[in-house]
This record gives sequence, C-alpha cells and structure tokens, in this order.
Amino acid sequence: MTDAVRTPKRARLYVTRLDPWSVTKVAFMLALAVGIIIVVAVAALWWVLDVTGVFVTVSKTFDDVVGTAATGFNLMDYVELSRVLGAAIVLASIEIVLVSVLATLFAILYNLTVGLTGGMEVVLSDDV
Repeated sequence: MTDAVRTPKRARLYVTRLDPWSVTKVAFMLALAVGIIIVVAVAALWWVLDVTGVFVTVSKTFDDVVGTAATGFNLMDYVELSRVLGAAIVLASIEIVLVSVLATLFAILYNLTVGLTGGMEVVLSDDV
C-alpha cells in the first residue's frame, strides 16, 4: 500500500477594501493595550528608581555640584509619583487617540488608492 501524497491547497485573494470602522476598533484596542503598558512601565520604573535611592543620590549630587545645600534641592518635589503617572496617562491618552485616528485615515487612503494598485495579495494555504 502506498500513501497518497497530499498537496496543499492554495488560494490567492486580493484585499480590495478595508472597513474603516473595523480598522478603528482594532487600532483602538491595540493602542489601549500599549497605553496600559506605558503607564505600568513608567510606574515600575519610578518604583525601581525610588527603591534604589536614585532620586536621593541625584538630589545630593546636584546640591554638591551647584552648592545649594542651604536651600536643599529635592528632586522628589519634581518627580513625585502622582506627577509622573499623570504625565504618563496624558501621554498614553494622546497615543490612543493618534493611533486610532491615523489607522482610520490610512484605511480610508488605502480604499482610495486600491483602484490604482489593485489591492494587496494574500495567499492562503492549508499547509500544516
């Protein structure tokens, strides 16, 4: 008995239209995930810098170099957790809006130019 060799089936498809609303939803969800990652990463980095004493060391070094020991420069006045996380949340919010809007705009532009380019070719195969 011989086993029949199975050849994979292939289908060539052309993406001739992207639904802008679907692109917006997917881009928003991906941008939201990246925004959450940004905020968590900033919080973790701030915590590591605080626990290791980097902020205190930088404050002491600044006082030694500038000579403002009488006034006592405190870096923590400028980089307290609430201020840094607030800036990270604002940055993440801007990133979410920009990515969503730009992805939608690119989907619309793709739909407008697909007449000239013929679309994007996708080859589907049942290879396993």
